[in-house]
Amino acid sequence: MPSISERGKAIPASPIRKLVPYAEEAKRKGRKVYHLNIGQPDIPTPDVALDALRNLNLKVIEYSHSAGNESYRRKLTAYYQKIGINVNHTEILITTGGSEAILFALLSCVNPDEEVIIPEPFYANYNGFATMAGIKIVPVTSYIKEDFALPPIVDIEKKITSKTKGIIICNPNNPTGYLYSKEELLHLKEIVMKHDLFLFSDEAYREFCYDGAEHFSAMNLEGIENNVILLDSVSKRYSECGVRIGALITRNKEIISTALKFAQARLSPPGLGQIAGEASIDTPNDYFKDVNKEYTARRNFMVEALNKIPGVYCPKPKGAFYTVVKLPVDDADKFAQWLLEKFEYKNQTVMVAPASGFYSTPGYGKNEVRIAYVLKIDDLKNAIMILAEALKVYPGKV
Repeated sequence: MPSISERGKAIPASPIRKLVPYAEEAKRKGRKVYHLNIGQPDIPTPDVALDALRNLNLKVIEYSHSAGNESYRRKLTAYYQKIGINVNHTEILITTGGSEAILFALLSCVNPDEEVIIPEPFYANYNGFATMAGIKIVPVTSYIKEDFALPPIVDIEKKITSKTKGIIICNPNNPTGYLYSKEELLHLKEIVMKHDLFLFSDEAYREFCYDGAEHFSAMNLEGIENNVILLDSVSKRYSECGVRIGALITRNKEIISTALKFAQARLSPPGLGQIAGEASIDTPNDYFKDVNKEYTARRNFMVEALNKIPGVYCPKPKGAFYTVVKLPVDDADKFAQWLLEKFEYKNQTVMVAPASGFYSTPGYGKNEVRIAYVLKIDDLKNAIMILAEALKVYPGKV
């Protein structure tokens, strides 16, 4: 039998989804599983998006332009201009989720065997995209004791070699919930200018900033307009993970024209998803105010409740709806599996994402998990109570 590709062997399994079989088995046993492992919001999708789909009277669902429907791209410019990002519709490429935007950006800008620097812990699927593109991720570590702030510029510069082509950031950050400040972005600008690098900025969680903190976009860094690629998605903003619509945005015309060739090879982004995405731009501001208020309450409850558990440390995230939590366990991967396979409290258990999968440096994140606070507070209360009970009896507690 022929062997599979080396690329296929190298691509990592999702640390977020690899425990799914254990969760399914727990459910078959009749246990309720609280999912704190995945960023699937329970917030309702805006009515304007659902109504646009309900009221469709199309006779044919056609291919769109490979860059996405022009009407959608033109409408998106108004959204971006409203938040201070001045772009036109020719600088936007609609993609099949933010995932494809990231992949197209890497394929367009980075050669095989070249490198991109990423603060770790980072969104685990960056590993997968890099493997697909044949490029190497070079991590620079941020630390839970510093609430995962941007690593010092000197640490980043130490990682730069002749093979370095760019830096990837996620702001606000998945998995840590850290919100990079304008000052931190200005530091990155210095490095980008000095070494003529690309800056890939994943801003899918832009609307999720708390305590009055404001998001500063990499697109507004003056002097590196041709170096910045903005990666975006409707998945979290409008609770539309399933429509699979994202965007690659840059003022660099060469990147757009190059990414368009990859887009043409896959023909077009999802047609129904674009209709929902375009309608979503009319979502009233009250929707976002209510969502922000809800997530702030969930975050506040979660941080306080987790930090009351002996041996647990939970930073207070300023954005997104995740946090990385330090647990008093020997191995978070084993603990996460044990929760699903061996533990139950009143016929309930919890699913978390081991943080080791969000680090590139071997051995890091061994006693950390990512928690997504995407459940209602009553469910969060139960989930964290179950977690506390589990830690009392886990055989690998330290």
